[in-house]
Amino acid sequence: MRAVPEERAQRASRRVLVTGGASGLGAALVEAFEARGDDVLVCDVNEPTPAVEPVETQFLRLDVRSDDDWAAALRWVEEHWGSLDLLVNNAGVAGGGRVDVATMDEWQWITEINLFGVVRGTRTFVSMFKSQGSGHIVNIASLAGLVHPAGMGSYNAVKAGVVAFSETTSHELAEYGVRCTAVCPSYFRTNLIENARALHPPGADTALDELMAGLVSGAPLGPDDIAAAVIEGMDRGEELILPDEAARGAYALKLADRAAYDEVMRKQAARLAAMGER
Repeated sequence: MRAVPEERAQRASRRVLVTGGASGLGAALVEAFEARGDDVLVCDVNEPTPAVEPVETQFLRLDVRSDDDWAAALRWVEEHWGSLDLLVNNAGVAGGGRVDVATMDEWQWITEINLFGVVRGTRTFVSMFKSQGSGHIVNIASLAGLVHPAGMGSYNAVKAGVVAFSETTSHELAEYGVRCTAVCPSYFRTNLIENARALHPPGADTALDELMAGLVSGAPLGPDDIAAAVIEGMDRGEELILPDEAARGAYALKLADRAAYDEVMRKQAARLAAMGER
């Protein structure tokens, strides 16, 4: 993990809640916040492993699909901290499938976690933020919210929803002194796929699963790299963070040359179709 600059680590500590904080990018963000001296509440369906859990970190079991769990998280913050400075809606799962292959059950599952989990978290704490006149919401979306590869209709749709919801929230809450940021990384090495399969059976589109697994395992960056870039983007006050060069390049291509972008996306669609015919 890249070192946190000393002058940043000396800033006033914040009270931070991170969903999906027990592993992957969530755990890397927790470590980065801890390194800055922040107090962190890790919320996850799984407990952090003792080998990686910082002593100072608090843990609360939270399923982002559960209104009761979110209410318990709010009570915890009120009773132990009295306020919250930063809500990181990070919990998410990987999934997708071509439109005629993925099932409606898969669509409902990924929507409940990746989109409605963000909505529930934001709704839970927005009254606290507004009454404080301060706060920051960081929603971990994906490059898939801006760039839409074939075979990933459900994942693209929910991540695009997170981006749109984040921008809307930013506009609504600005007058209350509350910020909202969307983070859109490209592929990076993570256990997202494995964690998803522990919660839900394998997707119907096995060709997509194979393609995604290869892209994730072959990615040049890991969660620590992405977490460091997210922290830097937050410090700069960015409302849309593209934390890696691959994400910035792909989005720039779409904006600058739509025809070239479409050609890249359709080549990927043809590759996926060929894999599905094997």
